[in-house]
Amino acid sequence: MAPEEAQPEAQLEAQPEAQPQPAAEISKKGAKKAEAKAKKEAEKARRQAEREAAEAAKNKEAAALDAARDDYGDVDDKPPTLTGERINIRSLQKEHVGSTIVVRGWIQNARAQSANMAFLELREEGDWTIQALVVANKDGTPSRPMVKWVASIKPESFVVVVAKVQEPLEPVKSCRIADYELVIQKCYVIASAPNVLGMTLAASNRAITNFSDEEPQKKESEIPAAATTSAIPAATMLTHLDNIVMHKRSPVQQAIADIRAEIKELYRSYLRSHGFKEFEPPCLIGAASEGGANVFSMPYFDKQAYLAQSPQFYKQIEIAGGRKRVYSTGPVFRAENSNTPRHMTEFTGLDLEMEIQEDYQEVLFMLEGVLLHIFRTIKERCPREIEVVRSVYHSEELLLPEVGKEIRLSFAEGQKLLREEGPPEYSNVSDDEDMSTPQEKALGELIRKKFNTDFYVLDQFPEGARPFYTKVDPTTKKTRGFDFFLRGQEILSGGQRINNAEELEQRIRHKGVDPLSPGIKEYCDIFRQAGVPPHGGGGIGLDRVVAWYLGLPSVHLVSYYPRTPKRLQP
Repeated sequence: MAPEEAQPEAQLEAQPEAQPQPAAEISKKGAKKAEAKAKKEAEKARRQAEREAAEAAKNKEAAALDAARDDYGDVDDKPPTLTGERINIRSLQKEHVGSTIVVRGWIQNARAQSANMAFLELREEGDWTIQALVVANKDGTPSRPMVKWVASIKPESFVVVVAKVQEPLEPVKSCRIADYELVIQKCYVIASAPNVLGMTLAASNRAITNFSDEEPQKKESEIPAAATTSAIPAATMLTHLDNIVMHKRSPVQQAIADIRAEIKELYRSYLRSHGFKEFEPPCLIGAASEGGANVFSMPYFDKQAYLAQSPQFYKQIEIAGGRKRVYSTGPVFRAENSNTPRHMTEFTGLDLEMEIQEDYQEVLFMLEGVLLHIFRTIKERCPREIEVVRSVYHSEELLLPEVGKEIRLSFAEGQKLLREEGPPEYSNVSDDEDMSTPQEKALGELIRKKFNTDFYVLDQFPEGARPFYTKVDPTTKKTRGFDFFLRGQEILSGGQRINNAEELEQRIRHKGVDPLSPGIKEYCDIFRQAGVPPHGGGGIGLDRVVAWYLGLPSVHLVSYYPRTPKRLQP
């Protein structure tokens, strides 16, 4: 390479490097920028404050001129003195037309029709709703500012209104109270709802199809870019329980709760009318119930305590203690890691026990009687509630046997029916093994088609499918134990109990349990303390009875606060 060709590079190398700016100069520039930014923000804040002050002054001036300013607004739990008859909207009658009433309830929705008129839907318990309207008058009571304010009330806010009852031009089909409407004179918000609800009432009243206790994990590619507004989405059970207030406000959940309460009352009243006495078994016990492992344990001072799996032993103590017939209602706990629509770790048990005079079927008939009484009477007691539930959770009408034509099959007869007329996979089911859940459902479908009923009994279960305290028939070698089914799913288990200490200990050993183990020994000793008459009883799962009667997809819908292996809240 020629020397002259390399000269530019040499000259480039010889140039001095750029010198960094002094730190002081940089800090001065940064300070100037920060100062300019602060001035800009201060000016922005000043203008915002001026706008807010102007708006406040405008509102204050408008309020001073608002003749209705004392007739509406946000108040604490104690609004101004209100004049009018205090009434529930469900009690409105023709005689109330033209009168002034005071109503408390939730805003289901609010909308402005114009600057002079706004419409509301007021709701009390369940789905008791009524249309209300506020109209600005020439004298200013109500005023246009009042109309504007009322139309802006957030849904699910709790209000009290003074209103005049009138008949609408035509029935309001969107409200349960269709033949009357309220013309609001005064309206106060006692408790305001948040700007955004975690779950709307409309969503809470949609059918739940996802009962998983786990939050579904979605990949980024699976998340939709924008939520669709074409239909109200159905929320998961997890979302419902995380928004428990809106879950409980839904008309369908309140209807289910009302039906549940009525069924419990029908159970109590029927048994009382048949000579049964109520008792209260403990939930905290000193040893695992029935010798099982599926129990919840906890420290109890200097020892261990357990949550009762059933009141079984205590029902029998009541009979041993001189009672003829007893029943109880209360919580039952099962430490079973079963994540299915049929199971919960805590549920409500309806239990009874009674002395047997001649035959164990006296117990079967009593239990059959109380359940059929419930199913036949609940339709008369809760027709509206059942209609509300079925409008969300559609199901076929429950088929019940005619009086005197109840379906009672032996366990062996049920298995024979499955083998001969059921699905091919059940062609070899055994008479000596307990039924699986799919078998039970298949048998339920067969019995519905063959006998036109959804309610039936399976009796004389094999010994291996019954607990150690169930009496075995010495002739048939089958137990005197039975299960009741509704829509192909078990709702009750019962039978005759062993009332002889030696026979009981022999059965306990046969089941592989030590009769001297804690809890079991004390149970056996009951039958040594005094002569105990033959007796039997059964345990009903209230949650299952309500769920299967209504054709619901899960017992979790029936429980007030469902407890599952993964859920302890709320």
